Amino acid sequence: MCASISVQTRGSYRTTVALRHQPFLDIFHGLEYAVLHRVNTRFIKLTFGGFSMTAAALFRSLAFALGLALCAAAPSSRAIAAQEFRPEVGQDGKDVIWVPTPQGLVDKMLDMAKVTPKDYVIDLGSGDGRTVITAAKRGSKALGIEYNPDMVELSKQNAAKAGVSDKASFVKADLFESDFSQAQVITMFLLSSINLKLRPKILDLKPGTRIVSNTFDMSDWKPDESASLPGCNSWCTAHLWIVPAKVAGTWSLPQGELTLKQTFQNISGTLKSSGVETPVTGKLNGEHISFAAGKTEYNGRVAGAIIEGVDKNGNKWTATRR
Repeated sequence: MCASISVQTRGSYRTTVALRHQPFLDIFHGLEYAVLHRVNTRFIKLTFGGFSMTAAALFRSLAFALGLALCAAAPSSRAIAAQEFRPEVGQDGKDVIWVPTPQGLVDKMLDMAKVTPKDYVIDLGSGDGRTVITAAKRGSKALGIEYNPDMVELSKQNAAKAGVSDKASFVKADLFESDFSQAQVITMFLLSSINLKLRPKILDLKPGTRIVSNTFDMSDWKPDESASLPGCNSWCTAHLWIVPAKVAGTWSLPQGELTLKQTFQNISGTLKSSGVETPVTGKLNGEHISFAAGKTEYNGRVAGAIIEGVDKNGNKWTATRR
């Protein structure tokens, strides 16, 4: 096929005739020349045998054809849906494999933590977002910390479907590098070894912070409460810890000197009064302290370096850290 390209300048045509064995290649070379030299495409005429058209018309035709091709190549909504991320039980994660907590146990864990709309809940390793979404449905602000970005996006979609995107949020982050000091409740389904690594950070949280774990414990820091879900076949036990205030040391009381040793929520020591030492045993529940010294029982609230309370006889007492 014979083809040619003509460029009109100042009313005349300068014509370049394409070679017969590669007419389209020469035509596009001619077009490239014209564009580089800023020749208006309305003054460029292409001839293919007996058919002629301006380059402007050709470009419009090519643009239309390209648009049709892109539409044909674009994936349909069904194809996109088929490619949506679907998590698989047992899939690898950064620290643990993913196994979802049964919804019944999610409810049990939040019940044990006494979650209210005033609480800020953080789920460590939030997976598909079910714990965060359940807390949000109870009116709480909740955050999921998850390392897998696909799971984070899936969780956001699930929260949107549940209508709680305003209360449930998710971030892609390493839980060992995350700040969860603002939480009143922390939930997790991690291995005991991971819990143990997180334990020092958890013990530094504000006294009274509630920690709930699916199945896995924190070694010698025994739970304050444990409960199993009836009719459940696997991953059926919830453990609750309440972060205790730090009271180890020596305290001054009107009655004498109180020396306390602390192992997590358990305390022991002596109360020295008038030269006599009386053994002390007791327990902490967050910032609340209770102990017995001889036949006297003491209850109080720890506020930093001061403890204030009443004994079993209704007498007020105050202790100040030395």
